[in-house]
Amino acid sequence: MSGIGNGSGRGAAAAEERGARAARLRALAVLRVRSWGTAVALLPAAVAVVLIAGGPTGHLTGSGWDAARWAVTVVAVLVLLVAGAVALVIARARPAVTPTVELAEPAAPDLYRMVQDLADRLGVPAPSAIALTPDCDSWLEDRTHPAHGNGRTAGLRRSSDAPVLVIGSPFLWWMRVGELRAVLAPVVAGTGPSAQPDIAAARRFVQGLDAAVAAHRRPGLDPVRRLGARGVGAVARVLLRSCRGHAAEMERGVAVAASERAQAVDYGVRIVAQEQVGLAYAGWDRLLTRVALPAWRMGRWPSRLDAGVVSALTELSRRDRLAEGFTSRLGERPACDLLEEPGAVDEAASLLAARLFHGGPAEPGPDWAPVHWQQYPEEVVDRKWRTDAARLHGVLDRLGVLPAGASGTDRTVRDDAADGPTLARVLAHLSTTGATGAGATGAESGVGAAGAASARDADGPAEPPADALAAALTAEVAREEARRPEPAPVSLPGAPGHAHAVSGSDALPLFPLQPPRTGRDLLADHVTAMVCCAAVDTAGARPGLDWLDGPALFLGEERQTELTSCVLTLVEDGDPDPLRVWLARTGVRPEKPVRLV
Repeated sequence: MSGIGNGSGRGAAAAEERGARAARLRALAVLRVRSWGTAVALLPAAVAVVLIAGGPTGHLTGSGWDAARWAVTVVAVLVLLVAGAVALVIARARPAVTPTVELAEPAAPDLYRMVQDLADRLGVPAPSAIALTPDCDSWLEDRTHPAHGNGRTAGLRRSSDAPVLVIGSPFLWWMRVGELRAVLAPVVAGTGPSAQPDIAAARRFVQGLDAAVAAHRRPGLDPVRRLGARGVGAVARVLLRSCRGHAAEMERGVAVAASERAQAVDYGVRIVAQEQVGLAYAGWDRLLTRVALPAWRMGRWPSRLDAGVVSALTELSRRDRLAEGFTSRLGERPACDLLEEPGAVDEAASLLAARLFHGGPAEPGPDWAPVHWQQYPEEVVDRKWRTDAARLHGVLDRLGVLPAGASGTDRTVRDDAADGPTLARVLAHLSTTGATGAGATGAESGVGAAGAASARDADGPAEPPADALAAALTAEVAREEARRPEPAPVSLPGAPGHAHAVSGSDALPLFPLQPPRTGRDLLADHVTAMVCCAAVDTAGARPGLDWLDGPALFLGEERQTELTSCVLTLVEDGDPDPLRVWLARTGVRPEKPVRLV
């Protein structure tokens, strides 16, 4: 067995050596592109020197050579000036930095000790600092550029030339300490190749080119400087295209070398931990799109997203047979115990998540307040339902839809019902066929003159009421989105009241969450909201939170999961019977007015 182990170790060492060698060769190829660019810039100057030297020596004389000397000298000076400007912009361009929550060593001493122990066992330099990102990923990030000096974590005893270790914050709450250690081992091992001078120089060159390409988008540039930045970006784009393949192969070699070096550390645990990475990503995605996004749209940001991912993944483990057994790990020590103040870190990461994925303000305010999970049903779910119900009835008013049971000439009924929006009005409107062949008028089908005129085709049957209502709702939502102020493209300082600074680049959100929704989907959401409002107001139901599906309606302790299919049948087919049966069974009274926002 020892022979097998030694053979495996030698094989891993050989693979690591091959990966490191391949990465260094590719780094040299990247640096050759830089050298070629320098040579091209110096070539006219070299020709000019030869021509100028040929005059006094008597070899290149005559009026033709004199003209050539002047022409080549002027071209050489211009090329040198342009090359100097390009080199200056590339050197001073600020490479993009991922927005992160900075963790100083006093805020997470146990986490720093774990990473230091990993680096010692792997025989590589320790990262210069640790930061958290609200995403399910971990990597090393070079922040040695002078422009990033204000983003480093101060007070560290480590070399500031080493990269920063960025850890996905959901990992800290869902993974156990041993699992996090196993997942971070190959990432920390990457500090070894990062310390290689050729690789480090190649990375700085590629990062400078990438930043120079986008330099013209920097705010505050006048038209002349912006035009110059575009020219520099064009040159940088050519150089970047020339070395892109080499840079990708270099990073691949670095990853191979780091992975092979990490084979000796917690290899068995890493197999199980990788399963947790996939599970964490699935739960995190559902939590953001189904739970956090509705709150962000209401001007609230959940302040314990990382704690919520544990509840979401626990629920996913309960529902999915493939995830059975994962919750048994929860008895072990969670990785968030490595932090001194997990709640403060979670709050900072949650605010950053809202900034990254939604573009909310960088600081809390009256219209951007944190919400705890206990307050979520009342402050987010109930408010969302009533806002959607109000929007639905506002659109019905503009379409001229009369209250249920009112005729086109019965204006008294319509006026009396104006202050009491009912579910019956929505049911009556969506239950009509909209056909003109049977002599149905807009008033008889529950649509006023304005709605009938907009819904009826000139030569054919009228547009189905659901389609007209869905189009009107889509237009109304678009108008509301257009009226919202754009997020200010500013950097992310540490917010007052938060113990952990946030650093990163501008122009957020970087990854906006915009799940595709058709007009029918939007209409179904609004009808569901109207039904839920009626259930809360007339049947004693309550708003609740499902960790995987977001806002949910509860009657007693039972979640009403069949409501979605009943609403879809009404919206898609115009058949109200399943929903009426559900309303009768649950005691919801559709004729009663509901409270709106």
